[in-house]
Amino acid sequence: MRKPISLLAACGIAALGLAATPAHAADPSFTLAGPAEVGLRPHPGQSGAPQKTSVEFRLVNDTASAFERQSTFTIDLRGLKGIADVALAKQQGSECTLTEAAVTCKRPALWKGETGVVDLDLSAAAGSKAGATADLTVTGKAEGATFKAATTKVRVGGPDLVLERAALKEEQKPGDQQNLSVVFANEGTESVRGVVLEMRTTHGIDLLEQYDNCSYSQDTGQGQPLNTAWSTVQCLLEGEYEPGSVYGVDGSLTLKAAPHAFADTLTYAVYADGQQPKAGTASRKPTGGKKLAVRERAAGKASAQSADLDPWNNLQEFDFRTRNSADLVAWPVALVGGTGETVRADFGFRNNGPAWVAELRSGKSVARTDIVIPAGTKVTKVPAGCHGVNADGTAREQTLGAPRYFCSTGHVVGEREKFSYPFELKIEQVVANAAGSVTVGRATPEGTKGQPWDPNHANDKTPVVISAKDGGATPTPTATTSSSPTATATTSATPTATAASGATANGGLAATGSSAGMLALGGAVLVAAGGGLVLAFRRRSATGTHA
Repeated sequence: MRKPISLLAACGIAALGLAATPAHAADPSFTLAGPAEVGLRPHPGQSGAPQKTSVEFRLVNDTASAFERQSTFTIDLRGLKGIADVALAKQQGSECTLTEAAVTCKRPALWKGETGVVDLDLSAAAGSKAGATADLTVTGKAEGATFKAATTKVRVGGPDLVLERAALKEEQKPGDQQNLSVVFANEGTESVRGVVLEMRTTHGIDLLEQYDNCSYSQDTGQGQPLNTAWSTVQCLLEGEYEPGSVYGVDGSLTLKAAPHAFADTLTYAVYADGQQPKAGTASRKPTGGKKLAVRERAAGKASAQSADLDPWNNLQEFDFRTRNSADLVAWPVALVGGTGETVRADFGFRNNGPAWVAELRSGKSVARTDIVIPAGTKVTKVPAGCHGVNADGTAREQTLGAPRYFCSTGHVVGEREKFSYPFELKIEQVVANAAGSVTVGRATPEGTKGQPWDPNHANDKTPVVISAKDGGATPTPTATTSSSPTATATTSATPTATAASGATANGGLAATGSSAGMLALGGAVLVAAGGGLVLAFRRRSATGTHA
């Protein structure tokens, strides 16, 4: 007679069966995205061609890896019949086909991050009525994946805020003041309930007045110094703004060029309330009892808020050029080390101001530090932001051991900011009258050239001085001096200068303190005397070199 299987044994068999069945990871899920709403300018009838509005649909892949299977995306166009006409925009990033009923796009793979799905050009259909709406939904499918659809509401007509360009002087000097006159109109087909006036200024432009219906913030990023930030003011102007009406802000908005102003930018724009960009996190509101108002405001019936028909004409932008200067000063460093020892030093410069300098449009580097390494020493460690070149400044493959280095700043150099580039150099042999240098200026194919806005080129370049001990001496512990710059460049580490023992703040190493500034290794002299090595050292104070 067959014995019955015990409950425990049965559970064991079931467990073995489960263990033997391979587990399947959940299918990846992707999110499709597009604008919440787009407005189409009404069809002009017989007077011309309708204006096109672009709509971009994209996919967000925030999974750990790419999805390497073909995906198909579909947009049903049947709801747009009689409301909007659709065309594929040029330069599609995927294989797309368009019919009266749908747009279909295929992608061979979905990479990490955002991927464009399709760009469409929409225009109001002939005979369409203002206020008509339809939904445009994009869906996706692929084997082994799921997709979250995205829907964009298409609307014929809507508000269109248009901002007039103010008459501002672009050439100015520190301390100059001028009033920003803000005039705007609603040239659309629908009213706007509540308008937000946004004004953004760079580091050298101040907005003097404070209003209770405005918020004030600075757009500082993580690790970003304040002098690279934009200041943002957003003012809520309550009321109903009717189509065909013109409005002016009633209140002073005084722009003042700061003492450090140089090349600065102002942008100002008007948005329907709720459609303005997000303000900075450190936002504050004054409570002085004064509000910014609007004159000639037309009363009207409240309406649902719709997308602006042409957001590009909501904004104006000004570049200011202030008659100011910035004095870039290369600092010297003197080090002491025995033959075979490795010494550390900071090459660099400071901006003695008074102006900050920024390449806001191009994003190019403001200044280059050109470092010539003295003979007999070899670079063994190079900081980020620096690359080795040949002695004549031409390109070189190897970074370590180069005879010369170019180090670049970012697109901003703040007033009183210091940039240091910490290197390590090995003293390999004694070379009589060896010389090196540190030069700061604008980049050229050969190296650097004095900046046109720098009034004192005499302090752009400084020599390097190295004092070496007897080559046969046993290396001894190093002595270090350091200084803390007011702002450290993103391309450098904390600046330090290190030398062998025997160096003091009054000898081979950089002296700290505001009177001496930071010293850096820039042009070196190793001098032999009586079979040994003695110090050939020149040092100038930070204040003594500034005109």
